[in-house]
Amino acid sequence: MVGVIITTLGGLGMFILGMKMMTEGLQMSAGKRIKAILSAVSSNRVVGCITGAFITAMVQSSSATTVMTIGFVTAGLMTLQQAVGMILGANVGTTVTAQLIAFKLTKLALPAITTGVVLKYFTQQKKTRYVGDVILGFGLLFYGMTIMKLGLAPIKSDPAFFSFFTKFDPSSVGGLLLCVVVGAALTIMVQSSSATIGLTMTLASQGLLTFPGAMALVLGENIGTTITAELATIGSNNINAHRTARAHTMFNVLGVSLMLCIFPLFVHLVEVVTLGLGAGPVDQVVEGDVVNIARYLANGHTLFNVLNASFFLLVLPWLIKVAIMLSPKEEMDVDYFRLPNFGDRLIDTPIAAIAETRSEILRMAETAIYTFSKTVKRLTDRDYKKLSKWRQVENHLDDMQHEIVAYLTRIYQSDVSESEAKDISSLMRMTNNIERIGDSVENIAQAIEDMIENHHTFTDEAMEDLKSLVSRVSEFLALITSAMRQKPSNFMNQANHIENIIDAMRERFREDHIQRLRSCECGIDQGLIYVSLLSNLEKIGDYCFNISEAIAGKK
Repeated sequence: MVGVIITTLGGLGMFILGMKMMTEGLQMSAGKRIKAILSAVSSNRVVGCITGAFITAMVQSSSATTVMTIGFVTAGLMTLQQAVGMILGANVGTTVTAQLIAFKLTKLALPAITTGVVLKYFTQQKKTRYVGDVILGFGLLFYGMTIMKLGLAPIKSDPAFFSFFTKFDPSSVGGLLLCVVVGAALTIMVQSSSATIGLTMTLASQGLLTFPGAMALVLGENIGTTITAELATIGSNNINAHRTARAHTMFNVLGVSLMLCIFPLFVHLVEVVTLGLGAGPVDQVVEGDVVNIARYLANGHTLFNVLNASFFLLVLPWLIKVAIMLSPKEEMDVDYFRLPNFGDRLIDTPIAAIAETRSEILRMAETAIYTFSKTVKRLTDRDYKKLSKWRQVENHLDDMQHEIVAYLTRIYQSDVSESEAKDISSLMRMTNNIERIGDSVENIAQAIEDMIENHHTFTDEAMEDLKSLVSRVSEFLALITSAMRQKPSNFMNQANHIENIIDAMRERFREDHIQRLRSCECGIDQGLIYVSLLSNLEKIGDYCFNISEAIAGKK
């Protein structure tokens, strides 16, 4: 008994390890293509669905695609409709894994492990090592299936175990619901629908589960996989991320519920389709194994997800409306004083982790703009009480920088591709320059404090010059935050233009100030404050230009 459990769980563990290695290797080798595909996703629901299916087939994990999609929605890089279409397609794309398992490529497991180890550990090129990850993961996946099969073989003739598995009988309503609940619970625990489907196929091939019972478990596993999207929204303040997760849960739960209503007809349809594709009878036994049932389960899994996606694509606008109803009712405000809550949930999916970090950097930029706008208003209203809040915001920006840089370092220390490493470097540059903007705002606030405390005033001309420079700097800040969401085609031309204008304005205003000093229109103390304000406003323009270069991928 103990030996059976250890062997079966060991095989399942090897399967999950293989799945993880294969997924990570595919993500690393296909990272650039995935980003290119995601950037070109159309708002057309069918195109979005096809894109989601294609990406999931590439990375062999619907959970990875779902988490990436939530990350891009959080970062503002994808609309709600695009994201829901993508996840619908991800459900179809994930069925490739089950189809792969059904081909029974167990004889290739050990050669694949050997080849994968050689490529992963005895070669220098990163791309070759990523291919090694994929091949090694493939081998471990199928070898894990073999180990599970060997572990479960002794219990086929055990009356106690046989009696236990007869409870998974979908001929009754209670048995059908038990299958679905167990399938969902297993997937929630394992966090991989592919792993639980692989286990279900193994149990069925050993004759421990009937085809209808195994098919009901697979339907439950489709519900269990939705927990990944829900977990990915924990700590997110983005309303569309929550709505995307709700939509994902809804179309899986509703799809399974509808299928359970016509479950006998669905099982019959799968049998007819699979027989029509040339497979043998579902109950054919060879040397004690039910040899064809894995193919029937893989086809049932694919058929369910294709039918489910097709139906919900037709009613996608209504699905989104219901998802909005089930999510928080109002757009969440930007929480300027909330530190990033990264955790570990995305650290193994660098593309999604980078997208999540980008959204936090955007929030950090919005915080910097918030304190800048509040601070420069004090130039005109001279409200000392409101001005005093800058210290709290500046300290918060320092804390945000520490959290974001620490998280980016953790991502960098994991196995990332060259393009992801470049993205991380750009994001660090953006973060550090946003923090420097906060430092300049601090200097501006201190200068205004001195001005108010000592009752200094500027000439009308000097005030007009300051206001025009503040306006240009605000324009630059708005441009970079907009480009963080979606970079315009002529972005660097705009950034260069505004940067040159700010530099020219600073020089001209300083020359005008010198003339006012010579004519005694301005005092020395006021002059020092004025020069400090000009200098710090110009520095903010420089930092914005540095951020622009990072956004454009130039540095």
